[in-house]
Amino acid sequence: MKVLIMAGGYATRLWPITKGKPKPLLPVGNKYIIDYILEKTKDLGLEVHVSTNKFFERHFKSWAEKNNIGLIVEETISEEEKLGTIGAIKYAVSELGVDDYLIVAGDNLFSFSLEDFLRHYSGKPLIAVYDVGDFELAKRYGVVLVEGNRVIDFQEKPLQPKSTLISTGVYAFPKDVIEKVDEYLERGNRDSPGYFIEWLLENDVEIYAYKFDDYWYDIGSADSYLEAMKTLLKESQIEEIQISPYSKIIPPVVIKKGAKILGRSIVGPYAYIGEECVIENSDVSDSIIFNATVIRGSTIWRSIIDEKCEIRNLELKKSLVGGHAKIQRGD
Repeated sequence: MKVLIMAGGYATRLWPITKGKPKPLLPVGNKYIIDYILEKTKDLGLEVHVSTNKFFERHFKSWAEKNNIGLIVEETISEEEKLGTIGAIKYAVSELGVDDYLIVAGDNLFSFSLEDFLRHYSGKPLIAVYDVGDFELAKRYGVVLVEGNRVIDFQEKPLQPKSTLISTGVYAFPKDVIEKVDEYLERGNRDSPGYFIEWLLENDVEIYAYKFDDYWYDIGSADSYLEAMKTLLKESQIEEIQISPYSKIIPPVVIKKGAKILGRSIVGPYAYIGEECVIENSDVSDSIIFNATVIRGSTIWRSIIDEKCEIRNLELKKSLVGGHAKIQRGD
């Protein structure tokens, strides 16, 4: 078996934050999203590869070398050209060879152990499922019906979900199912793991479900990104920074090197402050501020501000600000 982490999407729902950086390499606490997934693969004793695209290859290269991870790079540079998940699986298999595969979406954060997941794998397709507890929310995902642990029905993004149990982007597929990917795509089927699972069921392939509780985040929106940080950021990590004696830090926070917390500022709880940021006479909480951003005389709550921005004399709530923006009120 091989592990394949899918990281070739262009994350359009999180634009402009992800226009120049891949979503799996966004920070959550003091680690990247993909680092949490990689940690869960450490005890499996399996080859791990990451599937990405030409546009984001340079972002992943040093990370992959540092972690001794193989990179599979599809030759696409835009959302319009992308292969899609099943197309990317086909491309990766053509590079790595037919085998059993543990496939994990690179923007998923989940509570369960992959070791335990594979203990439930018997050579039949196995998918990780989670109860979101809300029929409206379930409409966004692949909805699963089970009898015991066997999947008896699967609907990709249904208008009227039959349950609130959804598929979470973690799959174990045996060789014989991996070999069906070509046929699936050749028949003109839609390129999504959910539709592939629907097709497998229609073709009488037995599929099983691994149910888990606790937490699961599909980092597809600013809200889910911030909620994931609140769940996973347990302890403060503060690097070499400058801080005014009149400023206050409320844990947990991550503050990267070279940041300056000046004047009467309050940072935290649940704040990520990137390298070389300046926070002056401002309050920042439940927010992610990327490198080299300057915030003066402002209150920032539940917001994400990209790198090299300048925010002055503003109250920002539930905002998403793209890189190099300058926003101010008054002088």
